[in-house]
Order: sequence, then structure tokens, then C-alpha cells
Amino acid sequence: MKVVPPSFEIQDDLDQQSLAVRIEACGRICYKSEDKISEQSAEPFVKGILKHGHNSVTEMAVLTLKVTYDSESLATKFFNEQPKFVQISRLEKKELLITGSVRSFRELYKENSNIKLVKAIAGFLGKMHPLFFDDIAPGHGWIPQDGVLVEKISLSEVDRFPSDLLAKHRYVGVKFITNRAVTHEIVRHRPCSFLQESQRYCRYSESKFDNQVTFIKPMFFEEGSKEYKLWEKAMQEAEKIYLQLLDSSSPQAARTVLPNSCKTEIIVYANLMEWLHIFKLRTPKNVEPSMRELTIPLFAEFTKRFPAIFGDLNIEV
Repeated sequence: MKVVPPSFEIQDDLDQQSLAVRIEACGRICYKSEDKISEQSAEPFVKGILKHGHNSVTEMAVLTLKVTYDSESLATKFFNEQPKFVQISRLEKKELLITGSVRSFRELYKENSNIKLVKAIAGFLGKMHPLFFDDIAPGHGWIPQDGVLVEKISLSEVDRFPSDLLAKHRYVGVKFITNRAVTHEIVRHRPCSFLQESQRYCRYSESKFDNQVTFIKPMFFEEGSKEYKLWEKAMQEAEKIYLQLLDSSSPQAARTVLPNSCKTEIIVYANLMEWLHIFKLRTPKNVEPSMRELTIPLFAEFTKRFPAIFGDLNIEV
């Protein structure tokens, strides 16, 4: 049995990586297979994800595009289809800013392949990122769409947006190490994307887990107190039974005896607008204390990075 404190990590380093590298790094958290990452592993990992339809993994990377068109009717047809899971802002007349994940752009094309604006976006992405879009290309290939210009906006450009655009189009990923009671609450935030360590696949009796179950230190009980010792006894018993069940059962069966205190890792990926909403809901004093243990210091870090978005929110510690 191992006990660790909760923690978080803002994924700044992944912001500088390619889409494929980012998606692999996030996707492997589910199986805790980070040891398989190499300089050549990202492309086959992505191909496998797409082949098996594990679409949620492709939500972990976004692109921002500027789309300019010569006829307002093109935008009307686009908006009439009510595009899902993308952020859209009108910059100038006949000019849109569109941000979405790899998954959202793939599904946008699959569901609206007859719309010229969508075909132009898909064709641009298909040429720029064939790894993600070749498998959905039309049989005749991507055909240029006259009257529509699509350009990619870099992250450094997004970071210079005014606050209203920055809030919608800047996405940030955070990896939390916490207990499963906290993640049960986190995943209720619908606009976010999530990837979480899977007890169904992870076999904690393996050497890469040090042949033991890891638990998150509870903030409710002082270490060494009567209450803490009772909690510790319960965790030890749960671990013992879990490991015994693994002798004859699969991890997905054995996990049924594991408690909420189990350590888990989860990546939360959302734009700044949704992070602001999360902090408003998950930092007040009436919030579950283990949640506040993470969200209050995380809010401080977001405020340093994006003061124009988070600087006006006051939190009682």
C-alpha cells in the first residue's frame, strides 16, 4: 500500500508539441503505458486510436483556424447546420475564427460533407495534418473550394488575442493526481474533455505499479490519529482483497472492491471560459474540501498566466 498527496500539473510542455505527440501523451494515461512512448510511437498510436474509434482521445488537441469567404451565403449554410463542439467568433465581415479539437473537425466533416465551408476546412486540415484526416478523405481526394481561404492560427497568436477571444479559443490541459471521489465531481463539467486512468485495464499487482495499490492521503484525518489509522486499516484490507481477487479475476472484476480513496490520474482539457466556470463552482467554502485542496492553488496558477481572464475573480481561502 502506498499513500501520496494530491497534485496537479498544467500541461504547458505539451502546448509546444505536435498534435500527435500531445494526443499520445494524454491517451496513454488511460492504460498507464507512458513507458511505451518513443520518438516513433506517436503516429502508430494515433492510427490505432482512430481505427478503433476511441474518439475521446482525439479531443486532447485543438486547432484554431481563420476562415475567410467571399459570400455570406456560405456562412449561412454553415451556421444553419449548428456546428457542434467548436468555438466560433466573427472577426470581420466574411471572416470567422474557429477553434476545435481533432475530433470535432473530423465529425464536422463527417456530418456536413456537402457544405462548402466545411469541405474547405477539411481539405485544409487534410493537407496539413493527413495523419488525422486521410481516413475520412473523399474518394477523389480533397478538392480546393473557390471563394474560401483557410489559415491556421498559431498558439502564440492565440495568446495575444483580446480577453473575449482568448477566453473562448485558448485551451489548457491539466493533469490531476487525486482520488476518485474528486474525479466523480470533475467529470460533471460537460464542455470539458477528459481522459482518466482506467482501473478496468490497470493491473496494480504489476511491477510498474510496485505491486501495490496507491491511495490519496485524506485531508480529513491527521496522520497518526485514531481516524487516520481506521482509514489506513480499511485501505490495507481493500488492497489485500483486491490483490487476492487478481489471482483468479480480471482487473475490471477485482476493481469492484476498491474505494474512493484510490489514486487516479485524470486530464481535464477545456478553454479558459470553462476553466473560469469551474473555479467559480469548485472553490467556494461550501465545496468538497478535497476539491478545494486542488482548485485553489490551481486558480492561483491560472491567474498568473491569464490575469485578464481570472484576475477579477475573488476566492475566499
